Amino acid sequence: MDVITIRDFFRNDAFAAMAGIELLEAGNGYARARMEIKPLHLNGGGMCQGGAIFTLADLVFAVAANSHAKLTLSITSSIQIFRSEKSGYLYAEARETFNHSRLSNCEVRVTNERGELVASFNGTGYRKDVALPFDPIE
Repeated sequence: MDVITIRDFFRNDAFAAMAGIELLEAGNGYARARMEIKPLHLNGGGMCQGGAIFTLADLVFAVAANSHAKLTLSITSSIQIFRSEKSGYLYAEARETFNHSRLSNCEVRVTNERGELVASFNGTGYRKDVALPFDPIE
């Protein structure tokens, strides 16, 4: 059996890949990614669509919550978008705020290239009794 990493595992996230999201860092209850805003991300008003911002935040939430190598699926999430962007890179950074055998909670900050807060995301995941094919990140 080939040894894979959490990065390898999340390369299989077809939707995040299609959105152009690049995972920059993965750690114990932590993840950071970026997405370059392209024409496919723009809404009718010419601004980055909320769903694109949500997808970026949701991916880092998933990486952080699954960093313990137990399948963790979102059971609730919310996002507040504070600033509109139409070009450049967006960065998302997730930190796990609660880590339990069954539940994980993460806070995600989405910022622009200037470090200004664009959105705040909060997600809670449920851990299943399913081991993932990579070692937990300690």
